Amino acid sequence: MNREYPEVPFVGVGAVIVEHGRVLLIRRGQPPLLGEWSLPGGVLECGETLREATVREAREESGLVVETVDMLGVYERVIRSDDGRVRYHYVLIDFLCRPIAGELKAGSDASEARWFTTEDLPGANLSADTLEVICRGFRFQTNRSA
Repeated sequence: MNREYPEVPFVGVGAVIVEHGRVLLIRRGQPPLLGEWSLPGGVLECGETLREATVREAREESGLVVETVDMLGVYERVIRSDDGRVRYHYVLIDFLCRPIAGELKAGSDASEARWFTTEDLPGANLSADTLEVICRGFRFQTNRSA
């Protein structure tokens, strides 16, 4: 099934990997959002649970093995072409994750991976819903630590 100009929306997952007051972002190496900073994530594969997909995508795109902690939210990403047709449509389920192993390195669909502090985030030019879920992840982690 084609991801570009799909007949139905795709289910995707995102990993909000938070550690030491920082969040991990990857620079997309493939469309959609080519060249933009984003959460590690991707499309759910048939037979995979949402959490399994989150762990797989985090490892593939960042080199880190993560543990999913909790679901942070469900979002939609609909990107239209200039003529108004739906070019991409994803329903995204984002999970708070913590790294448990691995070494940070960009992989598969990512051209770069790095940690961002809250002060760094404005320079990443993230969408409003991505910023929202990152802030949720920071709050959730702070509350768990308290």
